[in-house]
Parts: sequence; C-alpha cells; structure tokens
Amino acid sequence: MKKCLVVPLVGLAVSFALPTYAQQKDLADPQTTQKLLAFTKADEEAENNHDAAAKAALFTRDAVILPPEGPIIGRQAIQKYYKNAFQSWHSTNYITKADGNAFHLIGTAGNELWATGESSETGQGNDGEPIPVKLHWLCIFVREGDDWKMRACAWNMTPESVILIYKSFTQQPAATPSPTASPSTQ
Repeated sequence: MKKCLVVPLVGLAVSFALPTYAQQKDLADPQTTQKLLAFTKADEEAENNHDAAAKAALFTRDAVILPPEGPIIGRQAIQKYYKNAFQSWHSTNYITKADGNAFHLIGTAGNELWATGESSETGQGNDGEPIPVKLHWLCIFVREGDDWKMRACAWNMTPESVILIYKSFTQQPAATPSPTASPSTQ
C-alpha cells in the first residue's frame, strides 16, 4: 500500500516543482539583482535630493519615460522634465522597490531586463499639508558596460493618490450663505 502511494506523491511533487523552476529561469542572477537593487537606491537618492541631473543619468541617451502627461524622449528631455517636476512638486521620503525584488530577463543575452514595482513618497499639498502618494511602475533596464541604465519607464498613481492631490490643489467653493439665514445686525 505504501509503495502505491509513493509514485503518485513523487509525480505530484514533480508537477508542482517544474512550473516553479520554469518561472525562475527568466530571473536575473543574484549579482545582477544586487546591482539593480543598488540602482534603485541611486534612484531614491536622486529623487529625494531633487537632483534632476542625477536622475537623468540613470537613463540611456535615447530613453523614454511615460508619465501621465505623455512620452518624454531622450536623456536631456528627461532631465528637463525632472527639473520642472522638482520645482513644482516638493516631495520627501521617496522609496521604490521592485515587486519581489525580481528583475526578469528579456531574450537570452542577459543584457536587458524588465521589472515592475511600486514607489511611495510624501508630497506637499496646496496648504502645506502632507500628501501620501503611491505609484506603480514598469521599467526596462539595459546593460551599458558594467552599469545598468533605464531604457524605458512608465508609471501611474493609485486612484487614492490622485484624489488626495486633486482635493489639495482644487479650489474649494466659497461658503455661500443659506437662503434662510438672515444678515446679522450689529
């Protein structure tokens, strides 16, 4: 009886292990993953220091970013975008992380990767109040020599973040007196 159960159990274990192995072989090796995690720390530092030049240096010469406003192409245009963004939006505590710290290979050469993740920061509202913002992103990374650069990056804000920003920067209607209220006589 015990021998009869061993074969199906081994088969079941193999059937679960093979898909897991297949999913793992497109992941970057541990050394590359460490380099890209250091890259995300450099991204955080540039963002928190409001350093548009350092932020743009993380991109390839011909990179494209896709913020909600539309595509921005080329490192110089990306630097200008961040310079303007840092002047109008004063954020702190920028933190970014890849989903599961996973960087996925594109093709077989090992020179291109993609990753998704999320970022968060605290912005400053119209009246100086803190606004927590959460974003989701997708980036493509390419190897340039021993370094990695972003070739393409797109992001969006969560609906909750959009609502908080909208409420902070939209003028609230002035209070109107009730039609039944009588003017004070002083």
